[in-house]
Amino acid sequence: MTTYVSADWVAARISDPSFLIIDTRYSMRHLMGHLQHAVNVPPPKLRDLQGQLLSPDGFSDLFGAAGLGDLITPILYDGYDGRNSALVAWILEYLGRDDTHIMDIVYDEWAAQGREVFYRPVPRTERQFTSHINPGVRASLEYVSDTNGLTLVDTRSLEEFEGRSDADEIPGHIPGAINVVWQALVGRDGRLLCNEDEARRIIEEAEIDSSNTVVTYCKVGARAAVGYQALKRLGFNVKLFEGSYSEWEKSGLPVENPSGGRGTADVESSPK
Repeated sequence: MTTYVSADWVAARISDPSFLIIDTRYSMRHLMGHLQHAVNVPPPKLRDLQGQLLSPDGFSDLFGAAGLGDLITPILYDGYDGRNSALVAWILEYLGRDDTHIMDIVYDEWAAQGREVFYRPVPRTERQFTSHINPGVRASLEYVSDTNGLTLVDTRSLEEFEGRSDADEIPGHIPGAINVVWQALVGRDGRLLCNEDEARRIIEEAEIDSSNTVVTYCKVGARAAVGYQALKRLGFNVKLFEGSYSEWEKSGLPVENPSGGRGTADVESSPK
């Protein structure tokens, strides 16, 4: 499970060789300033040329080349909305790591507090990263379509959920899904996630049943990762649908479209 930690906690370990600081922002942001000793693992590196997440072997190579070894503890940090760090943390959990930490404030807040920032690239020490797949955190297309009793949480915008967005080939959502816009779970005043009381209120208002297995999804997985981390922190049994709506809409499976807009697939009313 991923643990969100304070800036003071990070600062106390920033030069400890048993930890690796990983900047999950885009490379240009990293070059404009980063934490001491931080290596950059930007979002494009997580995907192949087709836009799919890398294979476990690909991730092992990526993280090993970044300097994350089997005996090194990762500390992630991020920019303004936390999507990148949430997804990287989920990937590490899927690969079997249970020691991932995320700094709970964004980089700009770290800098605004007058803490040290650096600009030169950090030399990397390649290490052995061994994956031990944890299938319990991942939901496949087959799992989502074939498993009864799931609570599906769509973390996209309301426009996407209701089928009013041009971003999707087949507008709408997976039948029976509940919409919780991911930005509602993002914190204020430089914090990545809203506090647990606020998150619990949002989840309760959405009538998400804590006794069910919850599956989060978005378009390609990053926004769903924010929902995944927020729900995990509240103790939910939660999985992330890696292929998300992008895979679902291409599968020929039913789509629910409240707006009745263009390209609507057959509507399925029974929840999954």
